[in-house]
Amino acid sequence: MTSTLAGLLDFIILFVVATALIALYLAVYTLVTMHNEFALIRLNVISAATALGLSLVGFALPLASAIVHAQTIVDCLIWGLVALAVQILVYWLVRIVMPNLSLRIAKGEMAAALFLGAASLAAGIINAAAMTF
Repeated sequence: MTSTLAGLLDFIILFVVATALIALYLAVYTLVTMHNEFALIRLNVISAATALGLSLVGFALPLASAIVHAQTIVDCLIWGLVALAVQILVYWLVRIVMPNLSLRIAKGEMAAALFLGAASLAAGIINAAAMTF
């Protein structure tokens, strides 16, 4: 029984850190974007939920990789912040390609939402794979 619970404290610590990083990610990401995702989601705008949801997965993938590869909590925090920065960068890069991105998402256009979501997810996959520290 003791060996089964040996990693419980580490799990709790990493889970709390990851949850805090996810909350930070959602706060920063929704402040940086030009549309209010949570207000749009409350209005049942599927495109906003799709774009935000896929960007969250794009963040969670490298965060999971950081948890697996981190030697310390500080490693996990640093690489979690790197993952956050990558997702913000992706949003801004997609806005260059699609300058009216936020307006299109706010209007419920799924093509814009899916493009942003796919870019976020692709960046997250590559980011997770590149974390080999």
